[in-house]
Amino acid sequence: MTGPATGHGEAARRWGSLSLMEQLAHVGSEVERSIRAREADHKTRLEHALTRALELFDLTATDERWRGPRRREILRAREEFCRLLFDPAASAESAPGLRRYFLAFAVAARQGRRATTRGVNGQ
Repeated sequence: MTGPATGHGEAARRWGSLSLMEQLAHVGSEVERSIRAREADHKTRLEHALTRALELFDLTATDERWRGPRRREILRAREEFCRLLFDPAASAESAPGLRRYFLAFAVAARQGRRATTRGVNGQ
C-alpha cells in the first residue's frame, strides 16, 4: 500500500485537479454505496464502500485548497457518515440527510462539467 486511496489508482493521482464539487460528488457516490450495502446487510460491499468513502473523505480534507471552513465542513460530513454507520443510536434521518447533501454536489459537478463542455465546444 502506497498511501491513501490506493484502490482508486488514477483517481488518487488526479484528485488535486478536481473541483470541490467534483471531489464531494465522488465521495457521495461511495457514501451512497455504503448506505445501500448497509441497508441490504451486505457486509463485504459495505466494507469496501466504507473504505473507499473514508479514503476519499481524507483525500478531500487534506487538499490544501480547502483550508478553514471548507475543511471543517468536509470533516463534519465525514463525522456524520461515520456516526450513521457506527453509532447504533444514529438518527433515522441521517441516511436521507447525507443522501440529499451529497446529491447537491453531484448535481453541481454535473452542471459545471456541462458548462465547461459547452464552452469548449462553442455551443
